[in-house]
Amino acid sequence: MGKLGKKARKFARKNLQSVLRNKRKLKSKFKRKASKTTGGQDVEENQERDTTNLSTERKAMTEEIEDVSLDDVFSEDDSEGLGEDSDSDVYLSEDSCCAHLTECDGESENNIDSSNGGSSLMVHNRDIRAELVKKAKRLNKLKEKDPEFARFLERYDVSIKQAKDDETSSDDEGGLDGMHPMNEDAVRSHVPKCLTSGQVDSLCNMVKKDHNMAALTCLINAYCTACHSDSKAPSASISVLSHNIQSGETFSKILMFMLHEADTIFRKLLGLSCSNCKKETVLELKNTSKWLSLKPLIKSYLRSTLFLLNQVTDSELLTFTICRLRTSIIFLVAFPTLLRKLLKISVHLWATGDESLSSHSFLIIKDISSMFGLNWFDSCFVKTYKAFINHAQYVDQRLFEHIHFLRNSFLELCSLDVQKSSNMAMKCMLHLAKILQKGRQTKKKEVVKKICSWQYINCIELWVAFISANAPEYDLHPLLYMIVQIINGIALLFPGPRYLPLRIRCIQWLNQLAGSTGIFIPVISLVLDVVAYKIAKDGGRKPGKGFELQSTIKLPKHWLKSRNFQGECISSAIELLSEHFAQWSYHISFPELATAPLVHLKKLYEITSIESSRRVIKRFIDQVEMNVDFVQKKREEAPFSPKDQQTVETFLQIERRSGNTPFTQYYRSIMSSVTAVYTLGYALRLPPQLFMLH
Repeated sequence: MGKLGKKARKFARKNLQSVLRNKRKLKSKFKRKASKTTGGQDVEENQERDTTNLSTERKAMTEEIEDVSLDDVFSEDDSEGLGEDSDSDVYLSEDSCCAHLTECDGESENNIDSSNGGSSLMVHNRDIRAELVKKAKRLNKLKEKDPEFARFLERYDVSIKQAKDDETSSDDEGGLDGMHPMNEDAVRSHVPKCLTSGQVDSLCNMVKKDHNMAALTCLINAYCTACHSDSKAPSASISVLSHNIQSGETFSKILMFMLHEADTIFRKLLGLSCSNCKKETVLELKNTSKWLSLKPLIKSYLRSTLFLLNQVTDSELLTFTICRLRTSIIFLVAFPTLLRKLLKISVHLWATGDESLSSHSFLIIKDISSMFGLNWFDSCFVKTYKAFINHAQYVDQRLFEHIHFLRNSFLELCSLDVQKSSNMAMKCMLHLAKILQKGRQTKKKEVVKKICSWQYINCIELWVAFISANAPEYDLHPLLYMIVQIINGIALLFPGPRYLPLRIRCIQWLNQLAGSTGIFIPVISLVLDVVAYKIAKDGGRKPGKGFELQSTIKLPKHWLKSRNFQGECISSAIELLSEHFAQWSYHISFPELATAPLVHLKKLYEITSIESSRRVIKRFIDQVEMNVDFVQKKREEAPFSPKDQQTVETFLQIERRSGNTPFTQYYRSIMSSVTAVYTLGYALRLPPQLFMLH
């Protein structure tokens, strides 16, 4: 008897009773061994534990995706807020020309000075604070033990206040309206603690004409007081001010003089040019005697101005202040901490201010990114991108123009270093792709809602605009491939008719990318899905409450049952196909490209009952067929082979430059009508449903 074949042996293993009986014996034997060694329970427990761990990991992964934010792509420590330095009323000693700063928070420029000196200074300041706290506790205990000593301290405080009041009143009676310029010694000894309008004028004249350092120190101290006048003193040291400002007129004079003249005065004293000055010039002056004498004055002026920007709410004053601060931005190369604070304030004002304030704030951001090196460019990029994301969560007609401005200004910032920006853009797109991938995998409501949001859509639109603007001059093919995959993923994730506005945006993005890069991107299947939407049988009712398409991602349900929904789908599909065909109407393969859409549109023409839609479809079909015949005729006359790639690229280049073909003129007429309808609708404030998708 010969050997069994392969199929026979397989059948025997599965079905013969003797084989099954042996398997059962072996299985029972293994079970008995496991029960003797109590291994069976461990196996079951391990299986249960593994199952629990898997479910926990899946749940944690889902929760992680739900909690992820679009601005989490950059792990940057934004803890250097203004709050940590807002109580730093920096006053200068008026007893010496070479005044030094007395700072409450002990800020140190670690990037300018040596790191060892900065750390030792911080330790020293910390020890002093600890010692002051101990002495304050001992004083409080002494007051509790000795009531007479406490009453003595109270009487002493009262006498000090009365002496200050008498000094102030005597200064007011005397006045300084007619005072003449004094020398530095006179300024040091006779400058009053309560400045009047006349005294401020005298100090300003002394600074402008004689460059009097003592008078400049006095004005900077008064300017510091003016900038902190509306703030609440969080510590006792701030309540002891160097100057008191009597009236609003004096307050205004101090602010206006310092903002107008401070930069010019500092440059003259340092011997710097008012126009051409680079950061290297300031760094070279760092160890000179001029800089060492003026550094406390410059730093106090800059810190006080930054504090003013963080406190003032008037838009005109903010705009004027940030314009004047921009002229002195070169001095901030010596103060990196202040430069970081200026960047943070500028980004906030850029994202939240009105048109003028946003524009001038962006100029500050642009100057920082271009003047101070690549590290500062990265900081500007990250902070502006996060600010754009946070302010693009909601869109309506009022905010649409502001978001458009933010997008354009961000693209202008990226144009300063396109290669660096493209690397950062790839990180952002990978983050967007990760969220989209998890949304398609889990289909969780929270994740899908995060994708179908204005925040996500505006991020996509931002990078589409970036690629479209820079693709002709730079190799951005990796970014193009990534963004096309993301857009197609969004279109496939939301296929329903209620997401018609979102699908239209996706097709418009793809057409924009194809037009700017010259690379063919297929959109015909997405467009034909729009005309294939099924309409409800009772689709004869009028639409209800109107809405604006620009501020809509998802259609209301009542629009699906409106009688003009099918017409809007057809008209929008014709517009998108016209744009797509216009990009390739001169290409040698246009007849093959138009074959499938023509077949579908002819079927749609036959089944459509709306006369206006039939006319639109018929006109489009006629124009496409005319262009097909035109290209085929030129192909027959062409003397080259389709394999000759270089010659194929030059096909119909003369006709493309002239732009006089029938289909090009047809596309121009469609786009002009779309623009006219939008302009008329917004100008007359017509209901949005009258010009919804045109």
